[in-house]
Amino acid sequence: MTELSITPLGGAGEIGKNCTVVQQGDEWIVVDCGLSFPHEEHYGVDIVVPDFDHLVQNREKVKGVFLTHAHEDHVGALGYLLSRLDCPIYATRLTSAMVRSKLAERANLTDPDIREVASGETVKLDKLSVEFVRVTHSIPESNALAVRTEHGIVLFTGDFRFDFTPVDGFQTDVGRLAKLADEGVVLLLSDSTNVERPGWGPSESTVTDGLRHAFRKAKGRVLTTMFASNIHRMQQIFDVAHETGRVVAVTGRRMEATIALCRTLGYLNVPPKTHVRLEELREYRPEEICVIATGSQGEPMAALTQMSRGEYSKLQIRPGDTVLYSARPIPGNEAGIWRTVNRLFNLGAVVLVDPDPPIHVSGHAYREELMAMINLTKPFYLAPVHGEARHQFLYCEMAEGMGHARHRMFTLANGDSLVISEKSADVARGSVPASDVLIDQNTNMAVDSKTIQERQALGHDGVAIASVSIDFKRREVVSRPRLEVRGLAVPESVVDRAQSDLCDALEDLSPAELGDKATVEKEMAEAVRVSIKKTSRQQPLVVAIAGEA
Repeated sequence: MTELSITPLGGAGEIGKNCTVVQQGDEWIVVDCGLSFPHEEHYGVDIVVPDFDHLVQNREKVKGVFLTHAHEDHVGALGYLLSRLDCPIYATRLTSAMVRSKLAERANLTDPDIREVASGETVKLDKLSVEFVRVTHSIPESNALAVRTEHGIVLFTGDFRFDFTPVDGFQTDVGRLAKLADEGVVLLLSDSTNVERPGWGPSESTVTDGLRHAFRKAKGRVLTTMFASNIHRMQQIFDVAHETGRVVAVTGRRMEATIALCRTLGYLNVPPKTHVRLEELREYRPEEICVIATGSQGEPMAALTQMSRGEYSKLQIRPGDTVLYSARPIPGNEAGIWRTVNRLFNLGAVVLVDPDPPIHVSGHAYREELMAMINLTKPFYLAPVHGEARHQFLYCEMAEGMGHARHRMFTLANGDSLVISEKSADVARGSVPASDVLIDQNTNMAVDSKTIQERQALGHDGVAIASVSIDFKRREVVSRPRLEVRGLAVPESVVDRAQSDLCDALEDLSPAELGDKATVEKEMAEAVRVSIKKTSRQQPLVVAIAGEA
């Protein structure tokens, strides 16, 4: 029996960047291909994607990418993968449409090989097959993926929950999950994001009451912000706005595109005369207006964030506005969100972040729901993913309390390979390169560690520029070196000392060294760097320029 290997390239020990490779012999499949957001120390970085080198080096073995749903942390890195690797993508109708739109916009891929699959269908390859099993989440057509292997079913829950009164009426297919258990689930890779939350999560449909309460209480305009992919939430906002006598305008390019696509495909039903253009709002009184805006995560260029800074020309915040945050902060985004919230308050708006009744519920399973998934599917091995280290630890602790043996649970990190043989399973730690790839979307290029270090130095301590003219043929200095600093908060004496040390360093160079531009610039930079650090403890980025005289 061929060994089975499961290797997360992203999404293990973190929230976001979900991407996992399932390998049986020479047949590989990829489950999801997502992105995550940068940390504060990643200056100028827009997104983070998995390291795809392992897949590219084995391109002939990769038979396809299978998508659980259309959220960015599961599909947002596809453009970067497909630019290096040609393989089919398998997804449901809505996910396919959203992926096509994103690939055309971001990667200029107008004809990707996307093959539509309906929930309940199975894609058969050679040694592997993949069944799409409907689950409830905050976007339509979310699926768990049951990968059939020689060892049994490897079940990816994807992002899921058990919502028995979903907005669109499509519940998690509990019956099918139970039948998979009868067939034999060798491994469950489960969402673990909400393991810290006890009980069962409230239904998405309960948000309607919270929105209705907030809309009726608001004396002026209502501005709502949420994820641009939360189609169920959009539906409730349109319905409540219509019910309370408000029209709805939309700001933010991604939000507008999602709404247009979902209306065209029939995933969003907007009441008549409810959706208006932003410029038409002048025809309505404040109490008749609702605006849906991007910016729930404090993104610097999102519509609501720009409004909070008074920089959004299409719409300004006014005293009396009510702003509803109908989204949960992604870990790491809290600071940016609260800065935006405080600016909105300063402009006179009333901001509701976590009111009662709630205007947001999570799309991820709470603790009792996670336990229910284990009980339904009866897996032999368990591996929590889609969670940070504490979530993985608590999930395993929870499962152990349910009677599962600890030696049959695995806490994976990105790059680890869980290898399942006929009689055992073991983890090969760090067997595959799985570092973060940092992307600057202005150039659509990866940002290397050296560039990040330089940006950090610039951000913390500024820059020092040392310049001098050299006659490299005669091997002599022909001008007094200059030292300029920008963004460096030090006394002038520190700069004067560094200037003096720079002169001394040049005087100490031999004729042979003065004939080599690289050597001169290296010695100049080192002299300035050491001098400033010694006298001020500051470590600016030092740029040395030895010009030809």
